[in-house]
Amino acid sequence: MLSVLLSLNLSHLGLWASGLILVLGFLKLIHLLLRRRMLARAMDSFPGPPTHWLFGHALEIQKTGSLDKVVSWAHQFPYAHPLWLGQFLGFLNIYEPDYVKAVYSRGDPKAADVYDFFLQWIGKGLLVLHGPKWYEHRKLLTPGFHYDVLKPYVAVFNNSTHAMLDKWEEKAREDKSFDIFCDVGHMALDSLMKCTFGKGNSGLSHRDNSYYLAVSDLTLLMQQRIESFQYHNDFIYWLTPHGRRFLRACQEAHDHTDQVIRERKAALQDEKEQEKIQNRRHLDFLDILLGARDESGIKLSDADLRAEVDTFMFEGHDTTTSGISWFLYCMALYPEHQSRCREEVCEILGDRDSFQWDDLGKMTYLTMCIKESLRLYPPVPQVYRQLSKPVNFVDGRSLPAGSLISLHIYALHRNSSVWPDSEVFDPLRFTPENVATRHPFAFMPFSAGPRNCIGQQFAMNEMKVVTALCLLRFEFTLDPLQPPIKMPQLILRSKNGIHLRLKPLHLGSGK
Repeated sequence: MLSVLLSLNLSHLGLWASGLILVLGFLKLIHLLLRRRMLARAMDSFPGPPTHWLFGHALEIQKTGSLDKVVSWAHQFPYAHPLWLGQFLGFLNIYEPDYVKAVYSRGDPKAADVYDFFLQWIGKGLLVLHGPKWYEHRKLLTPGFHYDVLKPYVAVFNNSTHAMLDKWEEKAREDKSFDIFCDVGHMALDSLMKCTFGKGNSGLSHRDNSYYLAVSDLTLLMQQRIESFQYHNDFIYWLTPHGRRFLRACQEAHDHTDQVIRERKAALQDEKEQEKIQNRRHLDFLDILLGARDESGIKLSDADLRAEVDTFMFEGHDTTTSGISWFLYCMALYPEHQSRCREEVCEILGDRDSFQWDDLGKMTYLTMCIKESLRLYPPVPQVYRQLSKPVNFVDGRSLPAGSLISLHIYALHRNSSVWPDSEVFDPLRFTPENVATRHPFAFMPFSAGPRNCIGQQFAMNEMKVVTALCLLRFEFTLDPLQPPIKMPQLILRSKNGIHLRLKPLHLGSGK
């Protein structure tokens, strides 16, 4: 009798659970449909490319060559057009400077529909925060990027780059091309480990290499999730092999960050270690975070600390890896500019083997070439915002609060109304005279407005030192059999790597 009652109760419980799931699913569908109607109605006045009935524009975006496809859409639809990832997530894709200014001169939050995917990985750091807490964290972190803090990092960039170039000497002896992207990534991570955690000169450990692989995996999985509407629901995503792989990679990254923070906190409890840290030539990023206090004297919580370290590690090494790698590709593609940059840095360096802080301001032509490579190959090709209030555009069209914006930086940098012959590599676009007459929102490799990249000076300094040392040690040429295939993976990568041939120069100032 008891077993019969138990089975009846279980069957009733199963029916109740099934009913509840159906009701919740139905309510979620209603919410999605209402939101889709709101987003679609908001973009009624913006014509755009045709959409797939289920996938929207996602199938086009996932194809090889999707970046240049968006550029072709930008020619067809001036100013902006709708961009649908599936049927329920729609953005106004903008790539015209006045449109960009209308949104990015304000402080609208990042689009939660995209950036909430980051939370499991990097937590609530500067990248995803908004409102008073974002302002508070920005204020606390700004001293970490003061030029007095950045100055000593030049020596760190020198050392990490020399170690990479020594490896390249060995590879160059084989007289064949090789993929530089991975080596640049390890070098950038090594530099960042030293600048963030005060790591010594021993190079990357096995644990650090595991962290590098985990971050590479996370960026790939994140891009795939953004582009695949079936992965937008957390519950469904965590059940898939992709979702489980993402969680494993997150755990690897978190274990690395947590261990480094624990070691530093333990060191600060030891008086001798504390004295060593205070006597170091420079403070690292973690020192500054551990010492940061708000106006009430409250320190960052452990969760906030890890979020900011994880954010800085992701944004600080992946983006510079992309920028440096594509710059060296541009130098190989345009040997006349490569030669001119080399002449400039040879003259600056003289008989020294490493650069100093004061040298960076003298790298005029190299800086223009770096900026032109960032224009053509922006490390972050696309970013997203959600409007906190209505916006009126220069042509009279508008969007209501709650609308989603996609800023396509890659297409903005190829906007022919701003950049004549936009596919041509021309560093003279960045002479002071030309910059003064150009729209301030036409060039945005580090975003712009109040939420611009806090680490842009750090990144530019690193790019100058690394690329200058590379050009002193090697001549770079293309491998015509393996041209790079551009692929957005949060940052701009190449699907098949960036394969270059290197010829050692031995100019007397390389080692």
